[in-house]
Amino acid sequence: MRILLAGASGTIGTALTRQLEKNHEVARLVRRDPKGPSEIRWNPAAGELDDSAIEWADAVINLSGAGIAGGLWTRSYRETLYSSRIMPTRTLVQAMRRSGNPPEVFISQSASGYYGDRGDEVLTEESGSGDTLLADICRRWEAEAVRAPESVRVVLARTGIVMSKGGGALPKLLIPIRLFMGTALGSGRQWWPWISLNDEIRALEFLLTAPVSGPVNLNAPTPAPLDAVVVQLGRAFRRPVWFRVPGFILTTVIGRLGYELLLVSTRMEPRALKDAGFMFDEPTPEALAQWVHRVVTA
Repeated sequence: MRILLAGASGTIGTALTRQLEKNHEVARLVRRDPKGPSEIRWNPAAGELDDSAIEWADAVINLSGAGIAGGLWTRSYRETLYSSRIMPTRTLVQAMRRSGNPPEVFISQSASGYYGDRGDEVLTEESGSGDTLLADICRRWEAEAVRAPESVRVVLARTGIVMSKGGGALPKLLIPIRLFMGTALGSGRQWWPWISLNDEIRALEFLLTAPVSGPVNLNAPTPAPLDAVVVQLGRAFRRPVWFRVPGFILTTVIGRLGYELLLVSTRMEPRALKDAGFMFDEPTPEALAQWVHRVVTA
């Protein structure tokens, strides 16, 4: 399969590229001068993409977007969070609509933030959206993706909290644990829709050919309160979890970012993935902790 990948330089994109190149031909979209034949230059901010890139591809995967925790949520950075997702998606879709030979499948990244702060409510792909900033970003992000031509199978990958030693939430949890200063955040009862980087990559590759379209929750089938995740990580590294940072401190120090990134409760169920037959390698917090221990200490 010939796959066009946007957002290949991030944590997920880098790992996904390595995996896909084992079995597929991959071209990466870049904003700089290409360094080889496997790179194609584009300018999503200006809506510029050579139509031949879309004509070449059997599948397009869009992982574009500035890091949610890439900076304090000033007005300027909030605008970046929107534009860095909406403009690349719009550029890809417009190129598909111009194409006489659009790709068979378009996997466009979204996020668990779509659901907002929902307490203990079980959230499937049929659940409505929330009222947080991230929920609004995800709604607008997805709205661009579904404008793809009708012949294209569109998958909206609502990715949860990806656990990877190379970035995201996991290193921030592991540093205090390994220093015997393990810390829980807020009440600890908020549901975290976590997924290992391994299962995230496997799921995205699975969705290239699985007969699935529309929203797909990408998180482990055993969501857990944050306290349970932190405790299992502590056990895997034989470290205690001593401390708790109250939620009001997090929101005071880093504002709305602290609330939406760390304190919201999102009890997602990956129903579409399970119904399609996907099997998780790390389905539980215990399995996650053991996997983390292996990859970190390898």
